[in-house]
Amino acid sequence: MNAVWIAAALLTAGFAGWPVTALVFRLARTIDDKADAAASAGRDAADDPSADVTVDSPASVDSPAAGDRVNTVNGDITVDAGGAAAPEPGGEASAKRILRGGAIIGVLERLAVCLAILAGQPVAIAYVVAIKGLGRFAELKETPVAAERFIIGTLASMLWAAGVAALTKVVLLG
Repeated sequence: MNAVWIAAALLTAGFAGWPVTALVFRLARTIDDKADAAASAGRDAADDPSADVTVDSPASVDSPAAGDRVNTVNGDITVDAGGAAAPEPGGEASAKRILRGGAIIGVLERLAVCLAILAGQPVAIAYVVAIKGLGRFAELKETPVAAERFIIGTLASMLWAAGVAALTKVVLLG
């Protein structure tokens, strides 16, 4: 019977974690949008209760370079490939996708975290974080938005997997 609970926990942690992480991304985007709206309306977002965030003053915020324009294509973060490249016939500038494969990596990460906790080897979570961070280091270094998305996604994903594993271990496997 324990094998059934372990399999159910792995499936729940691995595959039900995607909607949870997507919800966290949506919440983070909503908070950022409120701060942007407050800033564009001429109000200080730090004093605006609808912003729910503290924002650095404009003097301390670095303005992005021309080649750092950030967009999304099909949920992937993209940056301009050639800096000030001429728009393509479709009307959009060419873009280089970054953080590809995040959904698959997230599923594998949640499976590894859940399995590590269920196996009584929580130190293995450090290996997962180290491998994931080293594998993405170049992309994260180049694009601050990607680094923020990486951190938010990793924390949400790992907390979900750890919660599922802990619940399974304490309640179901006793």
